[in-house]
Amino acid sequence: MSEAVITFLGIYFLSYFKFIAGPVLGSAAGYSIGLTILVTVAGMMSSVFLFTMLGEKFRSYLALRFYKDKPIFSKKNRAIVKLWKKYGEIGIALATPLILTPAGGTLILVSFGTRKRTIYFHMLWSSILWATFFSLTIDRILSIPFFQNLLG
Repeated sequence: MSEAVITFLGIYFLSYFKFIAGPVLGSAAGYSIGLTILVTVAGMMSSVFLFTMLGEKFRSYLALRFYKDKPIFSKKNRAIVKLWKKYGEIGIALATPLILTPAGGTLILVSFGTRKRTIYFHMLWSSILWATFFSLTIDRILSIPFFQNLLG
């Protein structure tokens, strides 16, 4: 495979699990802002589709395997429930790229019983919004002479 394809797939799969990796690595790879947004959104939405389809099974498997002795009402769980009660599906979707991972945000929406179509819609606009913001911001930061000199 060519190096460009491997780079693209690497950024895509990292965006699959950690959203911020797309804009950072896309900029580092010299991608245009449009291509960086495309690869980041594609990675996140692929994760959303997978974890929406496998959500309940995956969540119950993780609960049985890893969370045997953990309290149900941890500080993190309380924060998620508070976010859900205050802002609903939109709040979870908006927080997913910033605080949660694409898989984490999707599993939270699935566990609260959100319809798949609604999950896809909210996660799509959220990923486009944040990918655009991060891509433009990182591009602007890297255009500052101090950072250009620092990076060589």
